[in-house]
Amino acid sequence: MKGKVKTKVLDHSTTVKNGVLRVGFGAIAIVVEIAWLVAVFLGLNQYYFWVEAATKVFSIILVLALYSMNKNAAIKLTWILLILISPIFGIVLYLLVGLSGTTKRMKQRFARTKEDLLPDLLNYNTLFKESSMDELEGDSPYDELRFQDKRLSNISRYIFSQSDFPIYRAKDLKYYSTSLEALEALKEDLKKAEKFIFMEYHAIDNKTQWSEIQDILAQKAKTGVEVRVVYDDMGSFGFINTDFVQRLDDLGIQCYVFNPMIPLINMFLNNRDHRKITVIDGKVAFSGGYNLVDYYFTSTRKYGEWKDSGIRFTGEAVNSMTYIFLEMWNSIRRNQNRDESVHEYFIHHPEIPQEKGTGYIQPYDDSPLSPEPLAENVYLSIIEQAEDYVYITTPYLIITEEMNRTLSRAAKRGIDVRIITPGKPDKKAVYRVTRSYYGNLVKNGVRIYEYTPGFCHAKQWVSDDKIGVCGTINLDYRSLYHHFENACVIYECDAVLDIKHDFEKNFELCNEITEEYAQERSVVMRILDMILRLFAPLL
Repeated sequence: MKGKVKTKVLDHSTTVKNGVLRVGFGAIAIVVEIAWLVAVFLGLNQYYFWVEAATKVFSIILVLALYSMNKNAAIKLTWILLILISPIFGIVLYLLVGLSGTTKRMKQRFARTKEDLLPDLLNYNTLFKESSMDELEGDSPYDELRFQDKRLSNISRYIFSQSDFPIYRAKDLKYYSTSLEALEALKEDLKKAEKFIFMEYHAIDNKTQWSEIQDILAQKAKTGVEVRVVYDDMGSFGFINTDFVQRLDDLGIQCYVFNPMIPLINMFLNNRDHRKITVIDGKVAFSGGYNLVDYYFTSTRKYGEWKDSGIRFTGEAVNSMTYIFLEMWNSIRRNQNRDESVHEYFIHHPEIPQEKGTGYIQPYDDSPLSPEPLAENVYLSIIEQAEDYVYITTPYLIITEEMNRTLSRAAKRGIDVRIITPGKPDKKAVYRVTRSYYGNLVKNGVRIYEYTPGFCHAKQWVSDDKIGVCGTINLDYRSLYHHFENACVIYECDAVLDIKHDFEKNFELCNEITEEYAQERSVVMRILDMILRLFAPLL
């Protein structure tokens, strides 16, 4: 069985062919679905007056409902304009993707899972959860950070108050400036697994790098290690075949697909699992911007040099990553039985105190099911608290008005604000929108750099040599409002300086955008930018 499966995995031409066919079928099916729903409206010509009246009434009700929702203003405005300009198309599109992730059933599943898991995550951290943080006195990581820098502890406090994710003392925290370095370290740790391996990725392809990982996972599964894999169906479109889950199952690897693309049946397509997580034995965790796709680890003609980054850490902080994975795993199992006991996956070492003075780490997740824009607020807080500099790397720069003002205001008050974006696009329309933000930001003193060697996919921040972020969260509407994401905030440790040094090297490889950029754009391009910006929240 193993040999048979392995042959299929390494047949890359077949994989790509089948993947492309699946993408084509999915795109055609979605178009057919939209066309059919529009035809239902238009086909009732004999009842034109009543259909038109009903459509207008429904459009007005939907617009009023959208206006009253607790959503980002730009997202609401885009949907409202689309529905008012073209009621039938706007309503159909909103029903297809605008409601994604807001179903009562999905929220209930995640709420039940959180109830099951949270006690285990916070088992040893009761003082931090139940006490007033203003009154805490002791040697907890939060106390230590508050003593060192209250501004940083306020960010930590906000994350905990809105997500229940604690802060920990950092242990064996390693920053990888390239995705290939992170991948090689990941493979080595996978080989050492003894109890379980959890992997959750937005995209997996069926080529060289995944084949090597799969061989390790299959070997571990044979020795009794519990192996679980989650991937996002849309993120992996074109990369793997529909029999991927079954083939992993044949190897003893459990696998679930997040939000399968089933046009004409599953209408909730917009919210995706964009996380990148590996947890090994509850002792080691990896995260970062890279997916398990070959071109993330090499140079290609299309993308040039792919720039990405990641982190690895051990200790109690791994429990938060275990929680994030199990939350998704048990929530997408739907009618199947959830894990009856999960405490065995959370590792505690009260008899081995973690070293003080090595810095702190706070892993957390972000979800479109939460009314709180947690990730964006963390980013805003870092900018607002900065005293010297803020450096940002993001593959997509599609920001809210609040983020635009905050970045500009920081630059105006003398903060060295720099943003690295890709020099080569992966999505031309999104790249066009990203560039449309340059003019205003540069005019206000924000320095924009384009990474000339290729596509820069890293999502990382660093500020004042004190705080850094590494994870999956882009500076765009998709990551901040529509997707399931994860990140790690790190405070007062060597890894913060490692991230800064990586930025300094990257600046030398970039072209800095000047104010002339905005002036050089033609009238046609400016009009195109305005149109694309209008629909930016949907990109």
